[in-house]
Amino acid sequence: MADSSDAAGPTRALVIVNPASGSHSPALVREVRELCSAHLAHTELHLTTAQGDATVFVRRALERTEGAPDLVVAIGGDGTVREVVQGLHTAAGRAALMIVPGGTGNSAYKMLWGERPWSEALKAVLADSRAGGSARLRRLDLARLAETRNCVFLGSCSGVIADALITAADSPLKGRERYAKAFADTAADYAPYPGRVVVDGRVVHEGPTVLANVGGGPYRGGRFLVLPDSLLDDGLLDVCVIGGGVAATDVPGLTLRADHMNHPATVYARGRTITVERTDGKRLPLEHDGEYQHAIGASATFEVLPGALATWAPTDPI
Repeated sequence: MADSSDAAGPTRALVIVNPASGSHSPALVREVRELCSAHLAHTELHLTTAQGDATVFVRRALERTEGAPDLVVAIGGDGTVREVVQGLHTAAGRAALMIVPGGTGNSAYKMLWGERPWSEALKAVLADSRAGGSARLRRLDLARLAETRNCVFLGSCSGVIADALITAADSPLKGRERYAKAFADTAADYAPYPGRVVVDGRVVHEGPTVLANVGGGPYRGGRFLVLPDSLLDDGLLDVCVIGGGVAATDVPGLTLRADHMNHPATVYARGRTITVERTDGKRLPLEHDGEYQHAIGASATFEVLPGALATWAPTDPI
């Protein structure tokens, strides 16, 4: 999909903050607001109060006849970013996304900006985003989860990575260490589920399944390189399946450096429509963008939405 490297910089910002995110900091929020106010004509701050609030508020803000933002800054984790992306998508591309990491894994920020400090990235968007600058607009692919009609930004995973979110909820740790510990603890006694993965009508995997990751961004939990070959704007979804031939306890170590890609029990494919299902009829353990999907049944189908999201990213590849 075409990039918009010559786009004009933003003028009005809506800053969405999740105060319940994994590493929320009032000081971080204050810094972001001050930076935006120093460079833009108008900055609005909204603290979310419940699940789904970010989606509703972003959509309503973008539907204003006057004073609608052209930049939405999401401060929070991957779940917060998912809600903001849903609001942006339903508002038909009237504003662009900027992510400031304030959650547990922060994979969404990392897939765009790598390990660059958030302040450096935000300054590039606010002050240096015209032609020749260090930030540009990119149009990224999204996925749609057919069962809920919600957008998937970072990716979706069944199996051990999904169940690790439940473990992480009770952890006293913060940031990426919280999810890394939960991933390892969940893998310690994880039993593969009987699964099947279908890509554009073709069965690519059937049998014991440790995880099936559809996306999206290359990283999960901010450090696990599950989809190392994923491109964000090629009009296709990637899927990586790790079968029962890999011990769940080995998955965290293997995915840190993408060593799972060399294992014969790993399947990697691309397509426009991907279905992940549990063949015993039980509920599929599934998350997307850091949120466990309790309402999903035995299967989940993902459809690509090419170039559906405008987001700020570095001019130079990470």
